[in-house]
Amino acid sequence: MGETVRAVVAKAKGEPVSICEIEVPDPGPGEVTVKVAACGVCHTDLHYREGAINDEFPFLLGHEAAGHVDAVGAGVTSVVPGDFVILNWRAVCGQCRACLRGRPQYCFDTRTASQKMTLDGVELSPALGIGAFAEKTLVDAGQATKVNDAVSPAAAGLLGCGVMAGFGAALNTGAVGRGDSVAVFGCGGVGNAAIAGAALVGASTVIAVDVDATKLEWAIDFGATHTVDASKCDPVETIRELTDGFGADVCVEAVGNPQVLKQCFYARDLAGTVVQVGVPSPGMMMPELPMIDFFGRGGALKPSWYGDCLPSRDFPMLVDLHLQGRFDLERFISETIDLDGVEQAFTRMEAGEVLRSVVVL
Repeated sequence: MGETVRAVVAKAKGEPVSICEIEVPDPGPGEVTVKVAACGVCHTDLHYREGAINDEFPFLLGHEAAGHVDAVGAGVTSVVPGDFVILNWRAVCGQCRACLRGRPQYCFDTRTASQKMTLDGVELSPALGIGAFAEKTLVDAGQATKVNDAVSPAAAGLLGCGVMAGFGAALNTGAVGRGDSVAVFGCGGVGNAAIAGAALVGASTVIAVDVDATKLEWAIDFGATHTVDASKCDPVETIRELTDGFGADVCVEAVGNPQVLKQCFYARDLAGTVVQVGVPSPGMMMPELPMIDFFGRGGALKPSWYGDCLPSRDFPMLVDLHLQGRFDLERFISETIDLDGVEQAFTRMEAGEVLRSVVVL
């Protein structure tokens, strides 16, 4: 029969979101429904509202979420009703060429629910295949990762996107380790997660780069050893000065801007690594770089999609680290709001006033 629930929907490009009554079907084979307990307000949701991802309106927004399994469809054995789960947008298929080569974190055929949620009979496009600014959502069973329910839903949900993306960019993609020097460009939720991850594993120098003084203060709280205000100095030269003239071993671009990527390229040491986790707009182009510089500096330039994470491995680990007091997820939460506050949260996010707003249901 399904159920009607309240949800946040973007009906048209650039228009304010609406609170609507949507229809969520009962789970079919391989699917589960989840009662959403909390969902973070992420820049990606704003990108959907602005039509920067695609034009498949109307969008059911929200994807950085945690909640409890409500019902399961035929054949589902990984979770049962009542399980506390974090929703993910990398439900690995187990059959593509990446999975078969033992690299499921690169799965090329991730799964989402087969059925569609609807608004007045019109199919909704769920953000990143999730759609969790809703009292209940429908996902593929592989998108629901069971974790320790001792963690608060508001904190747990952050692992569903931003915190996992930043942490994984530093540790999974960038392979930051003990004694490394790291520079993170962009100190929002993703960048500060990269900073916190680098500090956790023993990076000796963790440099935060931004043009916002408030964000640089946040970065210190997350473990940055140095800050660089790129509006007042050349960040490339400053990073070199802070690393004995060499540059950082790993530079993380968490902005999604070609010129910032270029700064990362030149701020790294010879044979160093650049990781781009910031999401660019579709029309952006790679920065112009002399090929001799690309060749001569060696090292690696790596995009990081979802922090190259494997949710079944990484979500439970990070929840455990949080519960042990070693990786504080609560620190990322600036405010909690209800569904009616999402549009205003977008405004505060664009103004740089919050690290993360979290919808609590």
